[in-house]
Amino acid sequence: MTQRHGSQDGRRHERGWERRKPRPKRVYGVPRSQQPGYRPPAPRPDAKPLRTFLYEREGRFFGQISRGMEELGEAELRELGAHKIQKAYRGVYFNADHETLYRVNYCSRFFSRFLAPIVEFKCVGTDQIYTKALGIAWERVLNVDGTFAVVANVANSRITHSQFAAFRLKDGVADYFRGTRGKRPSVDTRNPAVWLNLHVENDRATISIDTSGGALHRRGYRTEGGEAPLQETLAAAIIAFSDWDGERPLYDPMCGSGTILGEAVMRYRRIPPGYLRARFGFENLPDFNPEVWANVKKAGNENIRELPEGLIAGSDRDPKAVRIACSNLERLPGGDRVRLSRKEFSRIDHIHNSTIVTNPPYGLRMGDPRLAGQLIKAFGDFLKNRCTGSTAYVYLGDRALIPELGLHTSFKKQLFNGPLDGRLVKLELYAGKRGSDDKR
Repeated sequence: MTQRHGSQDGRRHERGWERRKPRPKRVYGVPRSQQPGYRPPAPRPDAKPLRTFLYEREGRFFGQISRGMEELGEAELRELGAHKIQKAYRGVYFNADHETLYRVNYCSRFFSRFLAPIVEFKCVGTDQIYTKALGIAWERVLNVDGTFAVVANVANSRITHSQFAAFRLKDGVADYFRGTRGKRPSVDTRNPAVWLNLHVENDRATISIDTSGGALHRRGYRTEGGEAPLQETLAAAIIAFSDWDGERPLYDPMCGSGTILGEAVMRYRRIPPGYLRARFGFENLPDFNPEVWANVKKAGNENIRELPEGLIAGSDRDPKAVRIACSNLERLPGGDRVRLSRKEFSRIDHIHNSTIVTNPPYGLRMGDPRLAGQLIKAFGDFLKNRCTGSTAYVYLGDRALIPELGLHTSFKKQLFNGPLDGRLVKLELYAGKRGSDDKR
């Protein structure tokens, strides 16, 4: 008979204490989620997950853009119909309706991606990220059989490890589905169905959906690239700063994989930058309107025009680069009309009354950094002696190379190519040009 009163052993037997497994020993200095035997808490059955997202309430979005391109980006957003535009760190806030959101994703030449905020909250530790993620109705944007990935960045906060912050958000999403559906979606860091973005700054966190579905600089025509190629968004900005409108021929004498030429084709032909993209992240939004999206896409494609033969041309001394450029440009409508040749710029007789836009190799691309100075000096001599009547726009990833051109610059614009702090310089090539100016 079970002993209900009396010895301590009897009470233990009644309560089943002798059958309990010993609790795993805690390892100090290790986060709770990584302790031995840790089981994440499932959402309470009576808990109501967040079903109305922040962007749905406010119509407010965030566009990421590289430094030096903010002015171009703000003007572009206004032209595409956005309003209440506000500059911020590494991007721009703006308001948009469904139509405008689809249009900026399809037609923007300068932005990296557009984010739709889900929730914003005070955040001093990664457990708060996990807890907040457990309370979001993820089935509104993500299928349990689908895939997702998380991109995170942190700044000026008590959370200092962006990868661990992303890991905690990923765990929260996975455990939400485990608790509500009994299974979880998979993580795919290369080509997920849904990209999530986590930004933590000054102990404030924002979880967003990437409405672009990945970086917008990946237009789709450049499947191959050379060493340290320009991002397409930067090449588009360089073309925009040149004010080239097709009235004069455009030539790139060091074309590499053809990114500048490709962006020149898209600008002249008015091809939307998203023309070749298979899908966008906004198609996963709970309020996605396919009819509005079809109309936006149709309207964007109606402005495409023909490219005159010979208006855009380029060359490079590297036969492999020319082959890659040809292959990339052929993927663009009208790209086969760009004239390409294997030729070192020193062998070009002249380039008169044209717009010259180029990104010379430098630094690691040259193998020996000292060779970069020699190349830039020779290129400056070429511009001065054989390109009179033209205007050159030269992007240099190393601003210390500017004096090597030996030419007066009309402007210098700071533009970043990833981590590289480069300069775009304008050179007006008339007879008897004076020497170079300062090194800024």
